[in-house]
Amino acid sequence: MQKILVIEDEANLARFVELELQHEGYETVVTDNGRSGLDLSLEENFDLILLDLMLPELSGLEVARRLREVKNTPIIMMTARDSVIDRVSGLDYGADDYVVKPFAIEELLARIRALLRRINIETQEHANHQSIVKYRDLIVEKENRIARRGDEIINLTKREYELLVILMENINVVQSREVLLAKVWGYDENVETNVVDVYIRYLRNKIDLSDSKTSYIQTVRGTGYVMRQ
Repeated sequence: MQKILVIEDEANLARFVELELQHEGYETVVTDNGRSGLDLSLEENFDLILLDLMLPELSGLEVARRLREVKNTPIIMMTARDSVIDRVSGLDYGADDYVVKPFAIEELLARIRALLRRINIETQEHANHQSIVKYRDLIVEKENRIARRGDEIINLTKREYELLVILMENINVVQSREVLLAKVWGYDENVETNVVDVYIRYLRNKIDLSDSKTSYIQTVRGTGYVMRQ
């Protein structure tokens, strides 16, 4: 059951919308001010938020702005203000759609269905699309931040993973210790270049096959490391 948060201070309208949503099979939570609406939207996971523009304590625009700093929950704004600047402001602050009061409940329900359907399609497309990096029998799924050999997941730390991706994306290109240090640890990190050697050793222990005499990662003396075809 999809869950919708209604943030609306007009009690009669809020109750009407709540009943219609429940009739359509949605789980519904209602609050009548911006502050509690923001708290609820941050604390719980909603599939969609119906957000009034004019609210006590925090305006709908402020609720949308603060929520967008943390979450991408779909938002439909509901307001009696129909000027172009009000609609543009709502969309700029993070709303996905906009309905003007008074509205037909059928239109609101249709907009909810359309927005949820679009979000579901985008989510599925993202889940099905992975940027894949391959080297021999190693595979990295970049969106999932997973390294694997076949179906076997290789458990890597953040630094090990980032080193592996850099080397796999630069086959036959030698990466100096200084370059790896800058890319993985950053220029501002107060670490020595020999930390790269330590993490390369960690990485080799995890990706190299136990019966192999040759490491996936080759050392270029005095310079750095490389993966070669």
